[in-house]
Amino acid sequence: MQANVVVVGSINMDLVARSKTLPRPGETVVGSEFATVPGGKGANQAVAAARLGAKVAMVGCVGADAYGEQLRAALVAESIDCQGVSVAEGQPSGLALIVVDASSQNTIVIIAGGNACLLPANVQRLDSLLQQAEVVICQLEVPLDTVAHTLARARRLGKTVILNPAPATGPLPDSWYANIDYLIPNESEAQTLSGVAVDSRASAQAAAEKLRALGAGTVIVTLGAEGALLVGEGGAVHFPAPVVQALDTTAAGDTFVGAFAAALAGGQSEREAILFGQRAAALSVTRAGAQPSIPHLCELSKQAQP
Repeated sequence: MQANVVVVGSINMDLVARSKTLPRPGETVVGSEFATVPGGKGANQAVAAARLGAKVAMVGCVGADAYGEQLRAALVAESIDCQGVSVAEGQPSGLALIVVDASSQNTIVIIAGGNACLLPANVQRLDSLLQQAEVVICQLEVPLDTVAHTLARARRLGKTVILNPAPATGPLPDSWYANIDYLIPNESEAQTLSGVAVDSRASAQAAAEKLRALGAGTVIVTLGAEGALLVGEGGAVHFPAPVVQALDTTAAGDTFVGAFAAALAGGQSEREAILFGQRAAALSVTRAGAQPSIPHLCELSKQAQP
């Protein structure tokens, strides 16, 4: 299979607990549900792109444990090319500890595990995958040297390069920006990267413009229930979000990124790709879990029918 979307990023097992409220520091709360669900921002975005019409290859690293076997099997079940998924001997698989409250907000703690073993050399050995791709997606849950290598190599190959800067812990290296066609942060990530306090659509635009001034091609700030703000060469365009009753927002951003990439790889325009991503993300938040919540293309097709 020749992949038209290649995702280089994290593969985690999500340990998800639901409770009425999120615990405060030092507090114990009673949970109501627990589930073990395949996740990781990279894997989530790969699954989203695959379910929504793209041919996808995943480049990542799992641990030599039962979770690793389950995580790889889950990707294979989605018809994702996993030749680039390696096993880190002596390491556990990546984990995400997630608590979701009654209002669908969540807190997440990530343990890198095998994800920390995804090195630039891993990507170099799989250069043929990047050469075949039309769109390359990265996030920040694997070593930054690996992300930097992937962005630069994809740019040299002339691919459409997407960076979802999550989790953002500080500004990106200045040298990265020129290699990014689409930078897709949420509000808090836009604030962290730009240093601009983001608390409104206007401030989100100011943050995006600052990031574009650093060299990013187009910035799309996802605003949750407020939609998305695109800031590019033609100025700023706001895309209101579909109105839904949210159950669980886990992986909504990943669904948007994967759907957006699939649409671009499928020849849709930038505007069409954003609207497609929003529809997919809106449907995902009406369901529980990370990958289980990600819709299939046939569901969006039915949704579009009058």
